Amino acid sequence: MTVTVRFAPSPTGNIHIGNARTLLFNWLFALQRGGRLIQRFDDTDVARSKQEYADNILADLAWLGVEPAAVRYQSQRFGVYGEAVERLKRAGLLYPCYETPDELELKRKILLSRRLPPVYGREALKLSEAERARLDAGGRRPHWRFLLPNFEADPFSTRRADVNWTDLVRGPETVDLASLSDPVLVRADGSYLYTLPSVVDDIDLGVSHIIRGDDHVTNTGVQIALFQALGATPPGFGHHNLLTSASGEGLSKRSGALSVRSLRADGIEPMAVASLAVLTGTSENVVAARDMVELSAHFDIAATSRSASKFDPADLIVLNRALLHHAGFSDVAARLAALGVAGPDAEPFWLAVRGNIDRLTDAGMWWEIVRNGPQTPPALSGEDLDFVRQAFDLLPPEPWDQTAFRTWMDLTKAATGRKGKALFLPVRLAITGLPSGPELAELLPLAGRAGMLARRP
Repeated sequence: MTVTVRFAPSPTGNIHIGNARTLLFNWLFALQRGGRLIQRFDDTDVARSKQEYADNILADLAWLGVEPAAVRYQSQRFGVYGEAVERLKRAGLLYPCYETPDELELKRKILLSRRLPPVYGREALKLSEAERARLDAGGRRPHWRFLLPNFEADPFSTRRADVNWTDLVRGPETVDLASLSDPVLVRADGSYLYTLPSVVDDIDLGVSHIIRGDDHVTNTGVQIALFQALGATPPGFGHHNLLTSASGEGLSKRSGALSVRSLRADGIEPMAVASLAVLTGTSENVVAARDMVELSAHFDIAATSRSASKFDPADLIVLNRALLHHAGFSDVAARLAALGVAGPDAEPFWLAVRGNIDRLTDAGMWWEIVRNGPQTPPALSGEDLDFVRQAFDLLPPEPWDQTAFRTWMDLTKAATGRKGKALFLPVRLAITGLPSGPELAELLPLAGRAGMLARRP
């Protein structure tokens, strides 16, 4: 059996780091088993779904290094869902209900006031054909509920009906269908809720494993019953823990919080996002994997915690820095060229600065400093200003290599008596305009003697 998984967001916004976690759990699970991932857009809500969001999501997948085997849109399959609806109706497993939302809410409140579980009592099954016809004639349009298999002969006499599965993440799981209301599959306006199209698509696409957030655990009991009602063997299921913000709040596509697109725009490397999204809340140490193959070696779906995990964006910078520090020039050459970093000095420049940048775009800033000097005049005055002028007068002749800076500082130390921070910091400020950064021994040959003299204050 070919392992087939799917990532199925609704294109109603840009995906965030929590969505990326689900995507990457599926992708790595399939990668480890030689399987495939299908990108499915759950866009049955045509009013809120937008193609621009679907396009953005596909771009985010490509940026993260995920290559779906196929792309499918639920909005193109309404006819298939309609056929499934008719099958369920003919089997007596989908029944019309005429209660309004207000009437349902009132029933729920009454049950709660009696300290009873707010489970729908299947009152609609008691309607006669004549009563249904009268409601139809009066303009009422029914919504349709799936009759859960939680009774023997009388649907009004439910019994415990356990649905069991071994969860890929959580181990043995049980949902009692008698504790649930019959789910609405079709709204009064004829549109579909999530459950029916999802199950029909999973059957048709041959999905072998469904991996998603643990907020779907209860839904899984219902979906397994629906798979069986449609004559299909249910796939395997895995429910991973959810990510929250550092303050413990849930993530939302609508808010745009920590969207993959915003992280990309902020200069975060894709493998920094992937590493943190996958390894946070697992028994593995959160390390910066260089590619998906390396990340898959750290990924064990069964080693995921059952508790929600907080996601701290500050950790992304730590991972980003680690990735860039170890990136070879060939890994970033094209992106550096887009920043204007090109020519014979580009590679030695990259090797000089990569250990001191948080984002690749920082390299563009350092390139300008190396070529043209500080972006803002250094704050030098008094004795430091006199010292720096004297130091620049002692610049050794070219040719320069990585020993030139040490030679220069030895000459300056002997002439001025300065040492340590008092020696190096004013010189660094004069050269770069910043109190810290790459080793000056590496930058000096790139700037050249003429370039250095141009910075003499």
